Amino acid sequence: MAAQRAFTDGRISTAGDHDKTQPTAIVVSAYYRVHPEDRQTFIDAVKPEMQAAQQLPGCVFYAFSQDLVNPDAFHLSEGWADIDAYERHEHSATFLQALSTVVKEVRILHREGVRYDVAKQHIDDPRGKVTD
Repeated sequence: MAAQRAFTDGRISTAGDHDKTQPTAIVVSAYYRVHPEDRQTFIDAVKPEMQAAQQLPGCVFYAFSQDLVNPDAFHLSEGWADIDAYERHEHSATFLQALSTVVKEVRILHREGVRYDVAKQHIDDPRGKVTD
């Protein structure tokens, strides 16, 4: 009950919530490791982009997350309803601004990014594997 009360009185944020069960045709998974001195510049560049992307039509999910073990590492996970939504995002002013800032002002020490075209989607919930 306390958790429900905390949720309804606004102390638990729902910002960035998304429904990954929605049909998703494009998934992007990326990893960035930045120079420690550039970490805040990176965060300041990608946070407004993340918030803007989450509002775009066709965005199923879009999240940048700082690694729990390495504070200089960040993971990007994004899902788009279709290729048109993905391409609109790639050409949006907020994306291009974030990209420009990161390219010009952040020393990226390591980056990997992969775009997947989803052929089939399955809902994954392993909680049922837990026994008493």
